[in-house]
Amino acid sequence: MHRTHHVDALKIPNLHKIALKKQGDFATKLIFPPNQKPRYQLLPTAMASPTPYAPTLSTLLAAIDMGTNSFKLLIVRTYPDGKFFAVDQFKEPVVLGRDTTSSSNPTPFALSHHSHLLAFESLKKFQKILKSYKIGKTNVRCVATAAVREAVNKVEFLERVREEVGLEVDVLPGEEEARLVYLGMLQFLPIYEKSVLGVDIGGGSTEFVIGKEGNVVFGASLKLGHVNLTQKFGGSEGNAEIMRQHIRSVIQEYGLVEKIQSCGFDVVVGSSGTIKAVEKAVRFGYADMSNMLQVGNLVSFGDGKRDWKLSRGEVKGVVGSLCSGGEAERIRREKFFERRSEFMVAGAVLLEEIFEMIGIAEMEVSGYALAEGVIAESLAKGNEGYDLNANRKWSSIVRLAMRFNGKKRMQAAAQCAGIAKEIFEGLRKCDDLTNNQVAASLDDKDLEYLEAACLLHNIGISVGKKGYHKISYSIIMNGDHLHGYSTEEVKLIALLAKHHRKKLPNVDHVSFKELPEEGKKKFKFLCAIIRTSVALQQHRRIDFQQLEFSHFHEGFRLTCSGVKDQNSPPDVVQSLAEDIGDELRQELAHFKMVFHEELFIIAPSSASG
Repeated sequence: MHRTHHVDALKIPNLHKIALKKQGDFATKLIFPPNQKPRYQLLPTAMASPTPYAPTLSTLLAAIDMGTNSFKLLIVRTYPDGKFFAVDQFKEPVVLGRDTTSSSNPTPFALSHHSHLLAFESLKKFQKILKSYKIGKTNVRCVATAAVREAVNKVEFLERVREEVGLEVDVLPGEEEARLVYLGMLQFLPIYEKSVLGVDIGGGSTEFVIGKEGNVVFGASLKLGHVNLTQKFGGSEGNAEIMRQHIRSVIQEYGLVEKIQSCGFDVVVGSSGTIKAVEKAVRFGYADMSNMLQVGNLVSFGDGKRDWKLSRGEVKGVVGSLCSGGEAERIRREKFFERRSEFMVAGAVLLEEIFEMIGIAEMEVSGYALAEGVIAESLAKGNEGYDLNANRKWSSIVRLAMRFNGKKRMQAAAQCAGIAKEIFEGLRKCDDLTNNQVAASLDDKDLEYLEAACLLHNIGISVGKKGYHKISYSIIMNGDHLHGYSTEEVKLIALLAKHHRKKLPNVDHVSFKELPEEGKKKFKFLCAIIRTSVALQQHRRIDFQQLEFSHFHEGFRLTCSGVKDQNSPPDVVQSLAEDIGDELRQELAHFKMVFHEELFIIAPSSASG
């Protein structure tokens, strides 16, 4: 049994299907002209090999958060200027907190054999994912929080993680966890200059932090989490009052309210799963049965768009519904909150008590928390003079995208941005080979506009699929969403989002009148890139985790990781080439018109032979 490597490529306009098969020191070039059988031509490997461009300055970093309720893996693309955005995210429901305090299991506690197995299985999955992205150990930081922090057998557990999985784990003290959560919040909300009270409800503890301009003035970690409260008091509404008394007792004993009041704060920000789940419940009208509509497996209320805010009354309403009792409420809770439903009563009651005791009227909700803080910390350590506020402009793009897009559409948009970046950088690197004047016309700011448009191109789908590109344009233009961008920059981003599909743009149209001539020239280049990137990303069978853009005598090549079906036989490979041709014909023809060279899409697939 041996493995050969088949490669699909597409050439426009003649739609030649090309496959390359490694054969000793030669490459076999299989050409499939329309309506003809394949013919073979032997070429020296050196002739078949393209000229790759130099590596770009962007880097992939990863953070693993070994939480009490779940393990999370965050993979981000980072840039020297401090900007970063999520490329992929994964979560495993390990729930180490099931080993923590319950009525029959007093402290101290030990992580069970079952928890060990779940943890190792999840971390090994993460290692495979990191390997597929080619992210080395030096670009990964793994942190553990309350459950590992409190376990009496944590040393044994961490040694086994090191030996069996190959990961070094930093067990964070509570105050350090709070600081990193604050750094994560700074990457999502424009709060750098404000005095911020951050609240992060986890499975085994709740972190409180007060910071301003990146400096922490107060941090505390209390052993109040939605998992350990559920373990101690149960997840039913019947024990809510006893749970409240315990929460108040812990907060009072620590003197939390007095310490926070002595520091003062301008704004309150909440983060992580419980608070985001309550925000989702408010957004979809969970507390108001009369205004809820069933849409598929989700519930819709109002426009369903995120305001990223919670009021005390809204939290109280959600808690009231969760604690209303009865079988109907239990079923509704399980359907709406899914896996988190078991812990929602405890988490929501805890949040309500925090609002009441501290006197919080309104809380902003951060889409970023500990993992993003770990990334920011890693960037700060690796770059002298790193500005923790550097992500401010970019975070407004991410907030707008997350406001209208769920996880799947966010991942699709991020993948599209990755493809676009690779093409953009590749064209600039190959400029001296092609004389298409891209390098002279486009700079790093233009890459930011392109990536922003990629992240926002599909936000209109939340309103409806028909004409969603026009809706995306309207959302970007009609609202003060993008902080730090000029009117001209916002217009360029909006136009790119609008013209990523359907009719090719006409820069003489009235909608382009606000752009100067140089801006119109930039737009032509960027538009060709985003259209090609979106069309490629929508091809479900191609793996885009690793990309390489290069130039050879016939034109440009974009080599992808491969075909997702790793056992595709040659006839399936040829079929894939035809599929790609049908989807990309118009976009690659447009690409050639703009850049004066053809673009070949190379997608290797391994096949047994």
